[in-house]
Amino acid sequence: MVKITLKDGKILEVEEGLTVGEIASKISPSLRKKALGAKINGNKAELMDKVNEDCTLEILTFEDEDGRATLRHTASHILAQAVKRLYPDVKLAIGPAIDNGFYYDFDADFSFTPEILEKIEKEMEKIIKENLQLKKFILPREEAIKFMKERNEDYKVELIEDLPEDALISFYEQGEFVDLCAGPHVPSTKDVKAVKLLSVAGAYWRGNEKNKMLQRIYGTAFTKKSELDEYIRMMEEAKKRDHRKLGKELGLFIIPDEGPGFPLFLPKGIELKNALLAYWRELHREAGYAEIETPIILSRHLWENSGHWDHYKDNMYTVKIDDQDFAIKPMNCPGGMLAYKTAIHSYRELPLRYAELGRVHRHELSGALHGLMRVRAFTQDDAHIFMLPEQIKDEIKGVAKLIDEVYKTFGFKYHVELSTRPEDSMGTDEEWERAENGLREALEDLGLDYIINEGDGAFYGPKIDFHLEDCIGRTWQCGTIQLDMQMPQRFDLTYVGKDGEKHRPVMIHRVAFGSIERFIGILIEHYAGKFPVWLAPVQVKILPISDKYIEYATKVRNYLFDKGIRVEMDERAEKIGYKIREAQLEKVPYMLIIGEKEMNENNLSVRSRDEGDLGSMNLDVFVEDIMNKIEKRINTL
Repeated sequence: MVKITLKDGKILEVEEGLTVGEIASKISPSLRKKALGAKINGNKAELMDKVNEDCTLEILTFEDEDGRATLRHTASHILAQAVKRLYPDVKLAIGPAIDNGFYYDFDADFSFTPEILEKIEKEMEKIIKENLQLKKFILPREEAIKFMKERNEDYKVELIEDLPEDALISFYEQGEFVDLCAGPHVPSTKDVKAVKLLSVAGAYWRGNEKNKMLQRIYGTAFTKKSELDEYIRMMEEAKKRDHRKLGKELGLFIIPDEGPGFPLFLPKGIELKNALLAYWRELHREAGYAEIETPIILSRHLWENSGHWDHYKDNMYTVKIDDQDFAIKPMNCPGGMLAYKTAIHSYRELPLRYAELGRVHRHELSGALHGLMRVRAFTQDDAHIFMLPEQIKDEIKGVAKLIDEVYKTFGFKYHVELSTRPEDSMGTDEEWERAENGLREALEDLGLDYIINEGDGAFYGPKIDFHLEDCIGRTWQCGTIQLDMQMPQRFDLTYVGKDGEKHRPVMIHRVAFGSIERFIGILIEHYAGKFPVWLAPVQVKILPISDKYIEYATKVRNYLFDKGIRVEMDERAEKIGYKIREAQLEKVPYMLIIGEKEMNENNLSVRSRDEGDLGSMNLDVFVEDIMNKIEKRINTL
């Protein structure tokens, strides 16, 4: 007998040699029906794996990220099998699970058209119904190379040849199809209940622009058709909300051909951005931050000192000035160190909170660029907090509360991840343990649920990431809190303690919005361009019925403008119905229709973007109502 320690701490004794699937059945028949994979002693495992010794065991379902990945990785193999059945000469590259789905890269001498995708999808459904068992086998490296050469799979051969000579290579077989793969997988193709191919894109082999361009087929898979239908509905809604489409239609921004990855904000986009930044500044003043601005270009010596030159140089733009190497900043933190060092600080001054709306530039591959979501230049709402070691927990809690306030203002839900030490990192084990414990204790004090993201911290310290959820259920990583004990050492930052001696401060790097540009892209899609009145680039549009009423309409416009309301007037000689439709398309929160009755009674006919005709209203009453919504930043009209 072997002892199995389950996720809830219970211990189950079972016969030696049972599979994980058989153990899942003993735990609960309903759990076995939902099971897709497992973790044995924290390592990924399959339902087909046998258990021969005492261990910890966690059964994974579609509710678990690793469970979803197991199912979708199998779906990628089903896709590859379908393609090889229909088009045997196509060569296979790689096919991993990704967020919300999977993809597979193919080398084909024809294009995967929508008609061909439909044909492939039908073949996938056939393979699923065939209930093919996935069987794993191992080959030595040389045999594996020969095995793939016989199948003319050049890309697989290249992958194997990059492995050590003594490596044992794993393969998965399902019916006539065999693929190089480390796994894990579900037991059978029938476990993939619902599948859909979504799109085709180009992808360089191994992400290298010097290699051949392959065709990447994206798809997704679920355990229930109803879940797939809901996902497709969400995707269709996401297309309508695409910030690139709406950004152009609403006159917010463009990405010029002359500057790929470098957004150009138009007047209405700047109004939106400035409204966000005004809110940011108000929030940070109240939270005790002092705003600074650091240089965009700084010397190589600074970046070597910070560690970025060694750990981040491939993402940096560099330049020579007077025969010296400089870098355009990809991060604001080294400049924050310089700001701290301008004076001698006492322990009485700490915590010292510096905030910066810092412009940064990062080299991104052209294939990774995506509207405002992935750019090469952006504004980061950075802050660096210098503190005493005993202030760590309280400062982290303060930042977490500030980020919570930001997200609630926009109506976002969120979840939290704690990312621990990566392989490529600086500092001692003791420093990392202390930093990770500080973050963990702060989250527990706040009562925030969190998950551990092993090995995904920054190279200088662990971090807390905030993943917000928009109105159609998508998640975005925005806010982050990074605890750093390395930069203060590398820059020799000190403060004078109670004992009159110099001591080393601890610091926090943090953002709330993250990239302002990316956050604007998220907001455009979250609101579908229908911004709440406090955020809208144009809050009120005045629509005179004819030229006879322009004088009165102008007085109204000037009155609103003097109150700080963002207002426009449509003076075109168009019918009022056309003007209203245009304003609706521009998604302006309020339209004021002005004709003879309104002019004679010194009133307004008010129309809401979302509620339609609100009837006649006194100007002062309207202004009081809209000013209240702006000042309180009410999230809906």
